[in-house]
Amino acid sequence: MSRILDSVDQRTNLVGENRLELLIFKLRGEQRFAINVFKVQEVVKLPALRPVPHSHPHVCGVAHLRGKTVPVIDLGRAIGVGPTPKDAESNLIVAEYNRSVQAFLIGSVDRIVNLNWEAILPPPKGAGRAHYLTAITHQDDDIVEILDVERVLADIIPYNTRVSEQVLNVSLADQARARGLKALVAEDSPTAVNQVRETLRDLGIDVVAVQDGLQALRKLKALAASGADVTQDFVMLITDAEMPEMDGYRLTAEIRADAALKDLHIIMHTSLSGSFNSAMVEKVGCDAFLSKFAPDELARVVQKRLEAYLAEQTARR
Repeated sequence: MSRILDSVDQRTNLVGENRLELLIFKLRGEQRFAINVFKVQEVVKLPALRPVPHSHPHVCGVAHLRGKTVPVIDLGRAIGVGPTPKDAESNLIVAEYNRSVQAFLIGSVDRIVNLNWEAILPPPKGAGRAHYLTAITHQDDDIVEILDVERVLADIIPYNTRVSEQVLNVSLADQARARGLKALVAEDSPTAVNQVRETLRDLGIDVVAVQDGLQALRKLKALAASGADVTQDFVMLITDAEMPEMDGYRLTAEIRADAALKDLHIIMHTSLSGSFNSAMVEKVGCDAFLSKFAPDELARVVQKRLEAYLAEQTARR
């Protein structure tokens, strides 16, 4: 499993084709879970862990990997299925989310599968662990639960969503609030939606949220079909990269190919890391790319857009 990223260039190409690869694994018992392979740096057998006094209950220690000390989160305990056994089947998934590297203690690794995003579905309502699921898919007639790792991490280290006073332009925020400006946010993680919503509230912008790229595209097309100017309804679209049914790259490409939508300002806001993002953003036509989650950086990008938007509105008068 240490060769999981050997074909990273091939995996990069999948992103532009509305496809992804999932790493499927078990925690305890037979239920299978998954995360996106592109967030995974490596998978290793469980090494010796050093305990960390006074750490969060879900942090089971730290591991020394490739000269670095990495916190290890017991993923089973974190999502409420019980402690993950530490035995011969145990592994660590080393992954980068939201600008930090951490390892997740899991059981056995099942496989890697290549799927179209259309095969990734929202979790069923009423599912016992729905608040830790971002989506589901099916393999061998069984449900595979795709975990909302951002929610897991937020429970351990709450994210700051407030914009610093030295960054916040109060005048711009007041103008946005007075005009009732809105942003469309396409994001399948409720935790990430709340983070963006709280940050944009400081900037005077209301959020209209949808759960995936297909919902966003349908909403925009319906507005355009009604005769509305989508750039007047929404000052910008903030989209995740990974979403069920249609990812953010395909969403952006579809918008740019539609004459009625092509001028919408699009910000890619994703926990995916790697230099490939810059190339993908340029390829599909995003106006900006941001790694989650840094409220001051998001504020700077949004305020730059607000300045341009307000100048455009003034020029139209």
